[in-house]
Amino acid sequence: MAEDLACGGPGGPPRLNFSSILSLGEVGIRFLSNRSTELDPTRTVSLIDQLVTPAAITYYPKQSVKKFNNGNMTAMRAAPPVLLLSHGTTLLTGEDSHIRDYWLYHGNKAVEYGIKGIIIMGAHWNVPGRKIKVAMNPDPKAQPIALVSRSKYGHYKPNADLKTGARCMEMLKAAGFEVEADLKCNWLIDTFPMIFRMFPGKCPPVTIISQNSYFEPHFHIEIGRVLRPLRKEGYLFMGSGGGVHNLYRTEWRNIIKWRDNFAQELPPEPTHLEFRQALEDVICKNGGGPAMKQGVVRLMKHPYYRDAHGTDDHYMPTCFIAGVVGEEEDRKDKGVLGAELWELRNQAETQFAFGEWP
Repeated sequence: MAEDLACGGPGGPPRLNFSSILSLGEVGIRFLSNRSTELDPTRTVSLIDQLVTPAAITYYPKQSVKKFNNGNMTAMRAAPPVLLLSHGTTLLTGEDSHIRDYWLYHGNKAVEYGIKGIIIMGAHWNVPGRKIKVAMNPDPKAQPIALVSRSKYGHYKPNADLKTGARCMEMLKAAGFEVEADLKCNWLIDTFPMIFRMFPGKCPPVTIISQNSYFEPHFHIEIGRVLRPLRKEGYLFMGSGGGVHNLYRTEWRNIIKWRDNFAQELPPEPTHLEFRQALEDVICKNGGGPAMKQGVVRLMKHPYYRDAHGTDDHYMPTCFIAGVVGEEEDRKDKGVLGAELWELRNQAETQFAFGEWP
């Protein structure tokens, strides 16, 4: 069914001029600005006014609609960071939150940096058998974002990077993977909404890599390891999954009746809190390097893993990213929890980054 539908700085952003605290039992996230800079909202262009909330306009300058880097790395100082993000419910795209601000921060930095493109693995495109697929539809369409007005995103055009997609296929085939091009895939809600909020001015070239439906952690780590050299060329690697994502254990009544995805009448269940803390420990205490790969595999044997992830699909992007930042030379890349909130009581939308923008 899913295959028929589609293919898919450390701490808080330094441009933020606010503090935001989400207290849920003993779990909290605080954003503190590194410097205070008042920005003039009149500097924003009309397109940004349509797409970005007034609150976000206050925090960020207008996003340049400049061309993305299609050359080599001669003008770049260092590789971009690697992002492991939770895409959350569709309302996370439609409602104001510090997570949307965090996404926009990384989008602005990526445009400023001049990335060559994005290479991303989401959670909703699962290919049966032993193979994986790469999105090669030259004119992909975006899956409708439920509960979000189409007027907010209907004009936004996905930008499939066929050249990089073909290159990724060659690299994966050379490493022994069974890889196919998917010429009909469209962009799902694990990919399109987050990129749309990160890059409201213009969609960068994007290459989407599928999961394999056996959900084998070492398999997906190896995909990331094989493709990791592209990071040094200026590609932004992203994993789009979920920190805690078990739809069997979420509470739906407030989003169904009131469209309130942030309602929190009770704290998250202790099992979910425990796994969320274990995930943060593995990422933030280890950072990049071999221990990251070992840690994310070990977490699948955590006593509360199945409570936190009723299915494995939203955890595989974590394994993919572990492969991207899992070598000895990646030890320098500090793991940072940059933003977080909870939806539907028990769904943790953690936002991690490895490394910093130069």
